Amino acid sequence: MEDGISIIIPVLNEEEALNKLLPELQKPQSGFVNEILVVDGGSSDNSTNVAREHHARVINSQEKGRAKQMNAGAKNAKSTILYFLHADTTPPPDFDSAIMNQIQNGADAGCFRLRFDDNHPLLAFYAWFTRFSSTFLRFGDQSLFVKNELFEKIGGFDESLVVMEDQKIVRKCKKHGRFDVLKKPVITSARKYRENGVVRLQTIFTVIFIGYYAGLRQKTLVRIYKKFIRTV
Repeated sequence: MEDGISIIIPVLNEEEALNKLLPELQKPQSGFVNEILVVDGGSSDNSTNVAREHHARVINSQEKGRAKQMNAGAKNAKSTILYFLHADTTPPPDFDSAIMNQIQNGADAGCFRLRFDDNHPLLAFYAWFTRFSSTFLRFGDQSLFVKNELFEKIGGFDESLVVMEDQKIVRKCKKHGRFDVLKKPVITSARKYRENGVVRLQTIFTVIFIGYYAGLRQKTLVRIYKKFIRTV
């Protein structure tokens, strides 16, 4: 195990997003990133070739699904810190030193605040709430960093969850360690909001969120997602 950070990016047909993200990750940072792992869930586009062109290590997951892919990435990672990042989310400059400083100051896990790549006032309003520490406000778009030893202790992501896996792992991290929210924001794509409508999509997300905590089955939550949300 090497001191430093392994970036783990789960993908399924994210060629365009990877072409934007990977060059950003390879800009001069603070030298704490040991590797970039792109975990593919069976893409039919050029995602894996794009990853290799940008010198990322490609891991072919036997099954698709973010939780399963991120766990597969963690199993192949060689660093003491795991950093889970969505393909359409760009971390701030010197994100690696920000993560390492927080870890050195006592954090066991954490995430960044959020900003969207769109000036819509409601999106700015939604993003503003990510400064607060409540678990209810933690979602995968904010990215997640966690000590490898803590990740193993809590059993990683729950692979039975297709949606809301990010909520569960944050709760587990907080139960067994210190979870910090960094002040700098990541910038995530608002493409789903633009495609589905800002109010409409947030309403659907809220229904899924409430349904998860009300105990609805994953099959029901996934059915709601697939029926009402147009993917981009």
